[in-house]
Amino acid sequence: MAFENPKLDYSGSIKEVTLGGGDKAVTVGGETSYPFHLFEGEMPRRPRIAMEIYDVQPEDWAEAALEPFAGVTGDPVAWAKKCVDDYGAEMVCLQLVSTDPNGLDRGADEAAEVVKKVADAIDVPLIVWGTANHEKDTEVLRRVSEVCQGKNLILGPVEEGDYKKIGAAAIGYGHTVIASTPIDINLAKQLNILLGNLGVPDEKIIMDTTVSSIGYGLEYSYSVMERVRMAALTQQDERLQFPIICNIGRETWKSKEAKIPTAEDPKLGDARKRGILMEAMSTMVLLMAGGNVMIMRHPEAIKLVRQMIDQLAVE
Repeated sequence: MAFENPKLDYSGSIKEVTLGGGDKAVTVGGETSYPFHLFEGEMPRRPRIAMEIYDVQPEDWAEAALEPFAGVTGDPVAWAKKCVDDYGAEMVCLQLVSTDPNGLDRGADEAAEVVKKVADAIDVPLIVWGTANHEKDTEVLRRVSEVCQGKNLILGPVEEGDYKKIGAAAIGYGHTVIASTPIDINLAKQLNILLGNLGVPDEKIIMDTTVSSIGYGLEYSYSVMERVRMAALTQQDERLQFPIICNIGRETWKSKEAKIPTAEDPKLGDARKRGILMEAMSTMVLLMAGGNVMIMRHPEAIKLVRQMIDQLAVE
């Protein structure tokens, strides 16, 4: 008797969302099966990777993470261009760390000017990530939306505490929102419902269920993403059928294991390889859970992940 590969029947699919504009616009989503289950359904678009940059000189990055960007980390425009021109970035994520009220507390106008310069300097989609301070993010992201009207930026994190004003600005100025919730499927669904009721089109929503790296609660992130995909694909839950974005580079490289120099703890192995492998491994786990857009930091980690995607995406 011939072996017959068991297959699961899916009743749902992931919505398609187009990020950015022009020739380099990126469309994600469209899956009709679990991640890379090409024997059961379709995965018409591979996951995409965005390279992260900061709007100010990073002060706490590991040396291994700074090395590939030597000479440009103090200039967000030059940094973004290097990501695109030298490392082939499909997208760029500008982390607005300078707007943190507990840090430099940069004003909305100044932050928006930086975003505008970066957006004008690159031809790939631009993700703009705030500080998760509701009051400040509302002020900053609304101004960014206005200054960059029509560029279809991807703005986040948009949370229940600020979704009305940021969502309204995104609708008015033509941007996509990142619906961000803290590792809970019910909260994720509720925010998607609220955004829909506000008038944000489904094709302008991408989910952030919150992620963590290996060794720091990755199993919790994986579990929630897995449950979201199960509800979307097997239970036809339309308010969970959105692509997922994972801000994983930042989470990986802030861990002590990625920062400790080799000389301080030789038993951990080479610090450069350690950080790169931690980021690549964390990213691959989240891809298997259903991630569509991965925000990463180190070019070598990105290269490893792209190689794995190439192997897994072959039918």
